[in-house]
Amino acid sequence: MFRFSKPALGGAIALALAALTAGSALADGRYAGIGRSATRAEIHAWDIDVRPDFKGLRPGSGSVDQGQEVWEAKCTSCHGSFGESNEVHTPLIGGTTKDDIKTGHVLSLVKGDAPQRSAIMKVATVSTLFDYINRAMPLTAPKSLSNDEVYALVAYLLNLAEIVPGDFVLTEKNIAEAQARMPNRNGMRTDHGMWPGASAAKGGMGNGGKPDVKNTACMSNCKTEVKIASLLPVYAETAHGNLAEQNRPVGPVRGKDTSGKAGATPAAPAPLSENAAASKLAQDSGCMACHGVAGKIVGPGYNEVLAKYRGQADAEARLAAKVKAGGQGVWGAIPMPPQTQLKDEDIRSLVKWIMSGAKAQ
Repeated sequence: MFRFSKPALGGAIALALAALTAGSALADGRYAGIGRSATRAEIHAWDIDVRPDFKGLRPGSGSVDQGQEVWEAKCTSCHGSFGESNEVHTPLIGGTTKDDIKTGHVLSLVKGDAPQRSAIMKVATVSTLFDYINRAMPLTAPKSLSNDEVYALVAYLLNLAEIVPGDFVLTEKNIAEAQARMPNRNGMRTDHGMWPGASAAKGGMGNGGKPDVKNTACMSNCKTEVKIASLLPVYAETAHGNLAEQNRPVGPVRGKDTSGKAGATPAAPAPLSENAAASKLAQDSGCMACHGVAGKIVGPGYNEVLAKYRGQADAEARLAAKVKAGGQGVWGAIPMPPQTQLKDEDIRSLVKWIMSGAKAQ
């Protein structure tokens, strides 16, 4: 248990630490001898947030080429080689134009004609990219990237979106230059007193801290009954292809057929071999979103599972139990949720397929 002494730091986390400090005197009186003041190193390790005006950003640098090397080593398994994504996540890059970079507004967001929205279309600030990558990536080892690696990855993403050139080296000194070219930099309202700094007219990103209190409450034509539901708008149903082919990796929910042929009688499929049927089952059940055949994605590759359990008499039964119940710790900190949507015979088929080498045919 730490007792945080008042730090002379900027940023949202520093403010939170200062708030904790306000109660420390009371805690000292009630619980004498419990806790201690946090060290400067401990506060420094937590105080990593980066504001839109780049307060809190630590010195560093990273080139586009360095970012590509880090990306290929640590990011492609979930996001694809060029941010185009794969079956794990939707695209990070795409959908912006040179005109968007000039205006600071992504036209396809206004027109609604993009088949899907990439991250670079929506994000308004470079600080958002830097802060999120620094805190949460890679998924399997958050906060493991060095400061320079984060700079390099941001530079690589900005280059993929044609915001910076291929020889660009991103630093704390020129990051504002990249911010001035963000495609959606003007796509977020800041006139609500929550963003720091002066108004846009004075070269800032906020409105001087003045809250928006001029709205008038509407009390006419109010709904008498509230219905809570989750639904996908019709116009977006086919943004990623046929929903029926996009089973969730967790849970029993299955997508409806949006191929336009829902009423047609499908032709009888050709019978599949045992391996092909198991391979299809793994794809349809979402297993391949986290497990590669020849290598790790989020969870271990099936080749690694085979190597670990090969020759053990009870391997298939133990693995089937793990698949059904889920678990954590054997292959790392990321948990595998229980696969309760699968039938027992399907789980046994998957395990048998994995232990036979996970062949496609």
